[in-house]
Amino acid sequence: MNAPHASSPVWPHSAVTQVPYALYTDPAVYALEQERLFRGPTWNFLGLAEEVPNAGDFKTNLVGDTPVVLSRDVDGSLHAWVNRCAHRGALVCRELRGHSASGTHTCVYHQWAYDNRGQLVGVPFRKGLGGKGGYPADFDMAKHGLQRLRVECIESMVFATFDDQAEPLHDYLGPVMLANIRRVLGRPIEVLGTARQHMRGNWKLYAENTRDSYHGALLHLFYPTFGIYRPAQDSAAVMDQGHRFHNLFQIMTSGAGGDVSEYQNKGMRAMPAADSLADSRVIEFKDDYADGISLTIQSLFPNVVLQQIQNTLATRQIVTRGIADTEVVWTFFGYAGESAEMRAHRLRNINLVGPAGFISMEDGEAVEVVQQGLAGVEAGAASVLSMGGDSDADLDRLGMDENSIRGFWRGYRQFMQL
Repeated sequence: MNAPHASSPVWPHSAVTQVPYALYTDPAVYALEQERLFRGPTWNFLGLAEEVPNAGDFKTNLVGDTPVVLSRDVDGSLHAWVNRCAHRGALVCRELRGHSASGTHTCVYHQWAYDNRGQLVGVPFRKGLGGKGGYPADFDMAKHGLQRLRVECIESMVFATFDDQAEPLHDYLGPVMLANIRRVLGRPIEVLGTARQHMRGNWKLYAENTRDSYHGALLHLFYPTFGIYRPAQDSAAVMDQGHRFHNLFQIMTSGAGGDVSEYQNKGMRAMPAADSLADSRVIEFKDDYADGISLTIQSLFPNVVLQQIQNTLATRQIVTRGIADTEVVWTFFGYAGESAEMRAHRLRNINLVGPAGFISMEDGEAVEVVQQGLAGVEAGAASVLSMGGDSDADLDRLGMDENSIRGFWRGYRQFMQL
């Protein structure tokens, strides 16, 4: 095991009820995360297989801050490689997504060409010109391909890792997490569109937010105003037993918890004009899975959320852009063959989420106000994360605890060796 860097923040004690603020502000920590998390033995989400449906299709992405390409080969297989020309380091693919009819990807700088697997297949003037110049006779193109990542899929979700020794994806996720992925993605899907959201804050603030079991009814006023989520509603928070840094929130559309006014009368805030919506269909719920679950937020360490909010289905990829700059890429999808009425409803439901969603736009602001508050923070200062003690246990109801966030930090400490 590598020793922590000399400048690495030290937790006050073995528990994770106090998290050093330096973890959100120290560039040395950010650099170490790139090495030990994103380029370490974690599995990072790259996209949905349906985003590259045909041979020659590709999508550019990032694993941490490393540029990568997800591509599909002629045999239908998926591949991921670092988007950095082996010649002089330039980006090979510069578009967000595209298609190569020839099956090659050519660097614009000196025209080195690579196939869909990242293997070098062409070098201009390899043998020189007129007997002059060129590469040595022993130049081996097979040794100058692009750095490749291991790729594995669960249903439509495509993951990759830099670490050849990382455990298989199925084991990394564990049976609890796999069950919900198969619940949501166990039928053919169609990608409906994407949205990109920039936040001036550290990526871990958003990762914490997606694992926060009780801010929904406090920060997101749309929830209590229109009764989509009530604090005492039937719900659960499930941690994967093998890797406690994965978690899953589930909320039932019905169940105990009283009516909306019960919580408003106890001091919970509500939005103005709570008695009306111009189109109430935006909050209508149709039970896609016949299980009564109206909301799932599944956070998979380190960089993706799989969500079902009412009938809005999406992945949220967390992209690190710097110590205090984060991008979230929302990819919305529906099911192939669903009725025109259901598709229209699903598209209407998308107004609930995304960068300007009725019940998610505040998350980006929350990330930013925390980062702003950490400016000039004194050495040794730490957050208070003790609601519910030091537990990271499963919960049979969401509420007054921070178990899932502590699970995230335990996993973080494991990989970061802090």
